[in-house]
Amino acid sequence: MKAKTVSYTPDTLPPLTAAQKSNRKALSKRPESEIDFSEIPPVTKEQWKHARRGEFYRPVKRQITARVDADVLEWLKSQGKGYQSRINGCFQAGIKTLSLIGMPSAAEAANC
Repeated sequence: MKAKTVSYTPDTLPPLTAAQKSNRKALSKRPESEIDFSEIPPVTKEQWKHARRGEFYRPVKRQITARVDADVLEWLKSQGKGYQSRINGCFQAGIKTLSLIGMPSAAEAANC
């Protein structure tokens, strides 16, 4: 029998049961001194120096239909496999550039 994968978003999480609410309330009242940290190794300053934020973050992708000039699409495809990822990268770079110089008005944004 194939296992069914269940996934939730913050908007689709089921509400907590009365028992879960009661358990959460009891846990929140416990002092930190009662929490067993023995299985959690300490993190050194050296380890924090190499930490990278968002390394495992994968943004949610949405499928869209967009019209692109033929020469632009041809160039993107000519760069090899992954032209859709390159389109997304171009959008990301544009957003980053616009945020550095200040967000344009809606009319200016339409002319990106």
